[in-house]
Amino acid sequence: MIRKILNIFLSLLFFIFSSPVFSMDFSQKAIEKYTLKVSKKFSNTYCNSTKFGISQDGALKFAIGETNKEFLNKKINKFIDYEFLNKNILLSLENNCQIFNFPENELKKLSFDS
Repeated sequence: MIRKILNIFLSLLFFIFSSPVFSMDFSQKAIEKYTLKVSKKFSNTYCNSTKFGISQDGALKFAIGETNKEFLNKKINKFIDYEFLNKNILLSLENNCQIFNFPENELKKLSFDS
C-alpha cells in the first residue's frame, strides 16, 4: 500500500516538474555535410545542363531552380554558411566539370530563404 502511494507520488512529481527536452538544433558536422550535399547537387546539375548543350545562363537558372526546389523547405537552411557553400560549389565545378571561369557573383541567387 505504501509502495503504491509512493509510486503515485513520485510519478506526479515527475509529471509536474518535468520540462520538455529539446535536442540541439544541428551539429556542425551535420551542417557541413548538408552544405556539401547542396553544393554537389548544384554543380552536378550545372555540369549536366552544360553538357546537354544548354547555354551557361540557362544552365545556371536551371541549376539554381532545381537546387532550390530540392532543398527549400529544410530546417537546416538557416544554418548554412553561404560563403562556405559558394567555395564548395566553385571547387566542385573546377574538379568535376573543368569549369574555371564561373562567375561567383551569380551564386548569390542561390538562397534558401522561404
